[in-house]
Amino acid sequence: MPFSIAIIAQDEEDRLTRCLESVTFAEEVLVVDSGSNDNTVDIARSFGCRVLFEPWRGYAKQKQFAVDNCQNEWVLILDADERIPADTKHTIMEIIAHPEQEIAAYSFNRKNFFHNRWIRYCGWWPDRIVRLVDRRRGRFSDHLVHESWISDDPVKELDISIEHYSFRNYSDLIHKLETYSSLAAQEMLSNGKRAGPLAPLSHGSWMFLRTFILELGVLEGFDGFIISVLNAGGSFMKYAKLRETIVYGTSRTDLPYGEKE
Repeated sequence: MPFSIAIIAQDEEDRLTRCLESVTFAEEVLVVDSGSNDNTVDIARSFGCRVLFEPWRGYAKQKQFAVDNCQNEWVLILDADERIPADTKHTIMEIIAHPEQEIAAYSFNRKNFFHNRWIRYCGWWPDRIVRLVDRRRGRFSDHLVHESWISDDPVKELDISIEHYSFRNYSDLIHKLETYSSLAAQEMLSNGKRAGPLAPLSHGSWMFLRTFILELGVLEGFDGFIISVLNAGGSFMKYAKLRETIVYGTSRTDLPYGEKE
């Protein structure tokens, strides 16, 4: 049974090649570009990908656009900074060759790498995520951050992994802090959430304690400490921005395409 791979991308020339090298087994690879200023599109075309251009809609809507425009019913959803290991490829091919009729989607463990090292702690593992889907039997949630595929039919957990190279450096972590905290504050506001003057400090402090101590970030050395600090900063700023909007009426409506989760 043929299947497609859907990838959203913008300015990913340094990571897209490794992603595409890992998915040459698919009948169709669709890359949806939201306005790259580098060689992302040229790289995609050099691998024979079908390329569509779509202005940035937000994480969930952009991925839904990609899935909706695939030519096959079964779709493997990837980010440009993800890769499919050989054992995962073989499992996917077996599933596609012998599909289970009652299953509407499959979830994978995701190995998150930073500085070319698998981060096992800080809450980064296990990171289970639904990626192989029957696009007729589900859709992406409407969340502005941490979007996920939802289906009313069974989703099967697979004991195989996707590799994720999301952050190039500490600056990327800070960029995600800024982007995601703004989106999260916007979503909380739309859901009627409120934040008192102590909320940023209490939530930020708890996030550092949880990441560095309870989730054993301390075992990841200096990188674990930085991840814990920036997780805390993201939580702090999420509630600070929510309170800022409530008290001063400011908001962010011009958020650019940011680093993926």
